[in-house]
Amino acid sequence: MALVPMTLRGAQKLRDELDELKNEQRPKIIKAIAEARAHGDLKENAEYHAARDQQGFCEGRIQEIEAKLSNAQIIDVSKLNQDGRVVFGTTVTILNLDTEEEQTYQLVGDDEADFKIGRISVNSPIARGLIGKSEGDEITIQTPGGKVDVEILSVKYLTE
Repeated sequence: MALVPMTLRGAQKLRDELDELKNEQRPKIIKAIAEARAHGDLKENAEYHAARDQQGFCEGRIQEIEAKLSNAQIIDVSKLNQDGRVVFGTTVTILNLDTEEEQTYQLVGDDEADFKIGRISVNSPIARGLIGKSEGDEITIQTPGGKVDVEILSVKYLTE
């Protein structure tokens, strides 16, 4: 399986979720199954079946997170060669040359992406258009909505 790029923050977020699933959710589900089992007939015991479904979801998510972490290539943005080029993890401010609108994005892994807070997947059209470019470059990015002309105003190597 290929390595998956991930920021330090993204890896920590997954570790925190894994810890919560293993040490809080899993014991609660096991207790709920035991309590439902005590009610008798399991065929028509909705609480038991609901708890078993919840257990399946929880165990599946634990496996998914463990697989992602085992294949993670954790990148500390502050330790990158800070030569002004756009790479995974950098925070980029661009100016849309048509609308004069400024936007700031951090290029992150797929699991960390959240467009509402300015974190875009390194695999998104915008990020792919920015990778390898430098501050001051004017480029045309092909997006699902059409071509967009932008200027890169700044490239920062921030950890948050």
